[in-house]
This record gives sequence, structure tokens and C-alpha cells, in this order.
Amino acid sequence: MLRTIPKHKGTEHLQADIKSRIKELTEELATRRGGVRTGPPTVIRPEGAAQVALVGPPNSGKSALHSRLTGSRAAVEPYPFATQFPNPGMLPYEDVHIQLVDLPSVAVEHPIGWIGNALSPADGALLVVDLTAPDCVERTVDLHRILADKKVVLIPTWPAQGATEIEEDPFVKVLPAALVVNKVDLLDDPEAEIAAFRELTGYRYPTLTVSAETGEGLDRIGRFLFDELGIVRVYTKAPGRPPSMERPFTVRKGQTVLDVARLVHKELAERFAYARLWGSGGHQGQQVGRDYVVADGDVIELHAD
Repeated sequence: MLRTIPKHKGTEHLQADIKSRIKELTEELATRRGGVRTGPPTVIRPEGAAQVALVGPPNSGKSALHSRLTGSRAAVEPYPFATQFPNPGMLPYEDVHIQLVDLPSVAVEHPIGWIGNALSPADGALLVVDLTAPDCVERTVDLHRILADKKVVLIPTWPAQGATEIEEDPFVKVLPAALVVNKVDLLDDPEAEIAAFRELTGYRYPTLTVSAETGEGLDRIGRFLFDELGIVRVYTKAPGRPPSMERPFTVRKGQTVLDVARLVHKELAERFAYARLWGSGGHQGQQVGRDYVVADGDVIELHAD
């Protein structure tokens, strides 16, 4: 982009942003190259039906929450900044898994140069807060400011609600986010505390109240992410055989039979002829084309030329 955009006063801001991004990526690559690695990876390859990042201020209970949801046995310590690198784990929901990545706490006194890159593959974010902390509001506002400096913007609208890219800057990562109020068991009046937090910050994220300590509300997180990310499960079958109902392929609402074929095999997608479908729209083995939009629970039988 830097080579191709016109060089004049009107593009000076964009040129500066591109140079800044190049510098950040160069520094990130420098930590990966050479004979000796400087530490664990700072960008986690997506797996499962989606990748969701856990972000939050210090001591909000992210790691405890991650451990309870994924069984990751993440380090849970009584002091801040115990998590130093991204820690992935898988949250099971029915017959799919959603990847949760526990990230280091975001705070002014603990700068993380690679936090923007770590969030780049994420499909969404869970903003974990502890409303019992007296500096919760200040810490959460700081977090948003720090992420904005790293070209990451959190929004309250999720794909299932029609979320779209709201930033024209090609380097801005826009992430749908939900507020996860942890340690709800320690709040005398959770609804009043949440209302006060919203009034002071102006944030209007969809909100989940949980307790990593007691397990309260944890069962709602998987359903929320599945629904709001618009995850669609599609099962496949071979001609003359029963469908494989154990490991579905996952796409998103609005995607098609051809998108599923690409997940099954690249060559199959290239040679796609038609599919037979059982499920949505009353189909019971009828033939459908590549542009047919699949629905959750559909079974398809793919045919190639």
C-alpha cells in the first residue's frame, strides 16, 4: 500500500499509519526469527468454530474464568499481570468448540506492544471486569484507550445482529464485544452496579453476569457466543451412507453450500456440481445449487463432476 498510494498532502495521515503498522509488524517478526525464540507465540492460530479473546483490566479474573470454561489450568494468581502471553483453550458447546484466548491484562503501567496483533485473528471479545474493584471504571476506560491506540475498536453489535465494519481505516480491527461481569457473587445488587457502570462509562455492551469462583452464569457463555457469532453447523454424508453427526463443519449465517464444500476439500469445491440437502426449508434429499444458504443442522451430500 505504501508503494502504490499517491504521495500528496491528502494521504499524509494514511502514509503515517501504514509506516507505523509496518514498524509494529517488523518488531513482531523480529521476536520470531533467529535461532532462539524469545518466548511463546503472541498470535494464536484460530481453531474450532470461532476464536474469542478474553480482555480486561488487572485482577478481573480472566484466567480463573478461562480455566473454568476450558479446563486450561491457567495460572491464577492473587497479583496482577500473572498472564504474560496468550493462552488458548477450547470451550465446548454442544457438538462444537469455540476457542477462547486468555490475554495479558491491559493497563497503562503494563504496556504490551503486540496486543493489537494478538487480537487480529479474533472473531469477538469478552471484556471481563470486576465491579467490586474501586478503580474498575478508570481501568476499563484506559483499556479502551490503549486498544484504540493499537487500532482495535470494540463494538456492542455482533454478527447475528448485523454487525458491519464501522471504520474506514484498513488497519483498524473492529471486534464485537460483550461485557462479562465476573465475581457477581460478591455484589450486593448486580443490576444497580451494572447500571452505574454503564452510566459512568457510556458502554452499552451486551452483558453476562458470572462467577468463576462459584460457576454461576458460566453455562450461558457458550450459548451466547454460538448465537451471536451466527455459527451454523452443517453435517455431511456420503451417497448411500448415513450422515456423520459427530463432527459438523461450521460456517456462519448467510454462507452457502459452496462454502461448506471448500471446508471439506478444495478440489471438491472446484469440481462442485450439486448437493442434496436434508433440513432447512423442508428439504428431504432435494437437489440444491452452490449458492443455497445453509442453516444450522442441515445435512448435505456433495456431488462433483
